[in-house]
Amino acid sequence: MPRGGISVACEVAAPVGEPVNALVVRKLGAPLNRELALGAIAYGGVTVYNEELLEQLDMDESQLTSVREHEQKELGRRESVYRGGRPPPAIGGETVVIVDDGMATGATMRAAAVVTRALSPATIIVAVPRAAADAVERIERVADQALALATPEPYLGVGAWCAQLPHLTDDEVVAALAAAAPPQRSGAGGA
Repeated sequence: MPRGGISVACEVAAPVGEPVNALVVRKLGAPLNRELALGAIAYGGVTVYNEELLEQLDMDESQLTSVREHEQKELGRRESVYRGGRPPPAIGGETVVIVDDGMATGATMRAAAVVTRALSPATIIVAVPRAAADAVERIERVADQALALATPEPYLGVGAWCAQLPHLTDDEVVAALAAAAPPQRSGAGGA
């Protein structure tokens, strides 16, 4: 998942020669704290909400609509940049590993899993280096398997566990995806 998950996914996929694709999902951040995930949106109009948090914050519908509309524009822009107008890859019957750089609430990953499930893979595995334990439990409800190398308590966010937390630019994401693309096969007798 771009942006942070692309560099992790490339490291995971390279040794086994598997392709890396961008699954664009946008967190719906709270107006006063963008890192606090109210939910997430993804390809195909998928929207998931953190109902528990929405109740606690007592947000009115107009605030939530404003956040969603803003993120929908950015989702469309990133889809266009990262995919170049191509649809998501055909993954029906395949095992799909969704990788990100960490998982605090799991809202963004839930949206990713819901979008992926709609594309009919045989198995969905979610993999992150570190996650909040309760986020892993939530993801296990929508994915076939959820893997986190560590579930520290308290979970202090992705940045707390990284010596460097690179924020990839759009150009860096596109370059990483191109570098991770499997070699093109030539046709029968082709050169």
